Amino acid sequence: MDTGYYRTVIFDIETVARPFEQLDPSLQNKVIDRAVARANEESMESDVILEEEKNLLALNSLYAEVVAIGVLDAETDRGAVYYVAPGQEGKEIEEDGIKFSALSEEDALRRFWEVARACRKLVGFNSRTFDGPFLSIRSAVNGLRPSVDLMANRYLKLQPAPQHIDLLDQLTFYGATWPRRGSLHEWCLAFGIPSPKTSDVSGSEVGRMFTSGQYLDIARYNVLDLQATRELYRRWDEFLNFQK
Repeated sequence: MDTGYYRTVIFDIETVARPFEQLDPSLQNKVIDRAVARANEESMESDVILEEEKNLLALNSLYAEVVAIGVLDAETDRGAVYYVAPGQEGKEIEEDGIKFSALSEEDALRRFWEVARACRKLVGFNSRTFDGPFLSIRSAVNGLRPSVDLMANRYLKLQPAPQHIDLLDQLTFYGATWPRRGSLHEWCLAFGIPSPKTSDVSGSEVGRMFTSGQYLDIARYNVLDLQATRELYRRWDEFLNFQK
């Protein structure tokens, strides 16, 4: 998005694990050993479990990278997706108020922090557990200092500006309903909001899509997550936000 001031920005990321064969042998062995142990416990084929463990690496900033960062102005519905597309850096298109910019991971992170610095509220889903830490760690790995502390005080009334509103944290009342937390898909269905998980793409397919060069399709899928999170935020803000 253009530099400026934003009241409320929705954000979401997509991540992909680095190729398993390129990992340090000790890390490969660690994953394999974990898969074998799980296979024995669950009486399943170790090859099946190993593939599951490889897919889970995409959720770990020690093994994975950011391949898309989406930001959406909750008031204007305009936004941007900064996505990684090797060999296509510099490519830009705009669709329905969303600007898609092909960048390196480092530049995508840099763009995100420019937006984060200029807003009053940052809103995500499960973003205190996943998106926030992942963005912070990958930024440090790339030699970037985050412009805001996404992991500042968990409780909204004690947070410095800009606030980081994790909708999952809010909808579960800071874990009071644990372990019944629910996924974005489940919360969307409960509130009658179109779920991004009912599209032709799901988060579990992002790794395969990245390998096959479907970079822009990943970015477009990210927009669906942004839109669903925006609608969920509006419901929470209207009916369950007691800090207003």
